[in-house]
Amino acid sequence: MLAQEQGVIMRKAGVRKGLEGEFGFGGEVEGTLLLTNRRLVFVCSNEKEEELKAIPLTKTRLYYSDVEDLSSIPAVGDNLFIEISSISSVKGHAGHLTRPSLEVKWREGSKEKAGVFMEVVTGRTRIRNLNDWPNVIGRLKTGHQKLTQLPKPPGVETLDGKIMRILADMQRKGLFEIEQGVENRFNVKLDPDEVEAACQRLSDKGLLKKMPEPGGDVFYQKRSPLGGDELSA
Repeated sequence: MLAQEQGVIMRKAGVRKGLEGEFGFGGEVEGTLLLTNRRLVFVCSNEKEEELKAIPLTKTRLYYSDVEDLSSIPAVGDNLFIEISSISSVKGHAGHLTRPSLEVKWREGSKEKAGVFMEVVTGRTRIRNLNDWPNVIGRLKTGHQKLTQLPKPPGVETLDGKIMRILADMQRKGLFEIEQGVENRFNVKLDPDEVEAACQRLSDKGLLKKMPEPGGDVFYQKRSPLGGDELSA
């Protein structure tokens, strides 16, 4: 997996007037957008819900699919698998009046299809947005995108391996969130100092990216093989 964006609204539409098929009705659905070296994947099955407090006195709900293993994604419903080689056009929209988005056109057999993917979570703390994805997708299609070989992750029987499993979604998480995630997932009780030490070890090995905040908080995120072209916010 190269990148993952949770809480993405997909707007489906036909590319040209009169196009028939599943993308002819222009519906919307919310889920998670994934990028691999071969495919762009949209997942909206087994969704989770999270409440975000982006603006005081308002509530925004984030709907996403928690994806750890690509092979676990069923080819059903609105789940979408787009081969990079089939993409005929990909554009990014910075979202000056709306949210940043990714517009994709591709061919599926004799059918021409299109979709617009718009991110839900925006803000100045983000490093990358969906409008940054087209350049990487274009280089993946031509074979010019450089990928970094990451170290082999530790086994899940270790604390380090359990932390890597919790961070498999490529989202940045604080130490407390990581600790709670491991405890809930694996039914264990952890010492916060042990969690911090394990995260530091994984960072030193090049498996996690350490992101200290000005206020003193520290966040960690799973590194991407994209290296300097990393797309996950």
